[in-house]
Amino acid sequence: MDEILEILEKDARVSVKDMAKMLNKPEEEVEKTIKSYESKGVIVKYKAVLNKSLLEDRKSVLALIEVKVSPQKDAGFDAIAERIYKFEEVKDCYLVSGAYDLLVVVEGRDLNTVSDFVAEKLSPLSAVKGTITHFLLKKYKEDGVVLKRKSGAKRINITY
Repeated sequence: MDEILEILEKDARVSVKDMAKMLNKPEEEVEKTIKSYESKGVIVKYKAVLNKSLLEDRKSVLALIEVKVSPQKDAGFDAIAERIYKFEEVKDCYLVSGAYDLLVVVEGRDLNTVSDFVAEKLSPLSAVKGTITHFLLKKYKEDGVVLKRKSGAKRINITY
């Protein structure tokens, strides 16, 4: 992978000026390369990784949903995947190998919001043959970044 992409993937806040110094390249060349990657769709978005467990006012529930589907004639899995990933609750959607076909990451306000999504929007789709929902209980690492936890209650020692 290109050195510029490696730097941006680790920290998208690195300035063009700093990147040029790091790579010993002219700023104009670095900026032109970045613009080229953006226009080609290689760089899709810049984002911050948030540790939402530290935000008091923004709690949400994440679920990983395994979805078994019937592929569509002349469209394979793409057509049903597109229909599913257009729902606003869907954060990520992947075609996977194994017993299920799609892995869908869904975010909701609470458990009921996610279960309503599965019951009222996802399961009724004619191509969907089955689902298994896994709720995320705790995040330790996201996008290669270890999420620090706020210090809090300690586990109680068990004595016999």
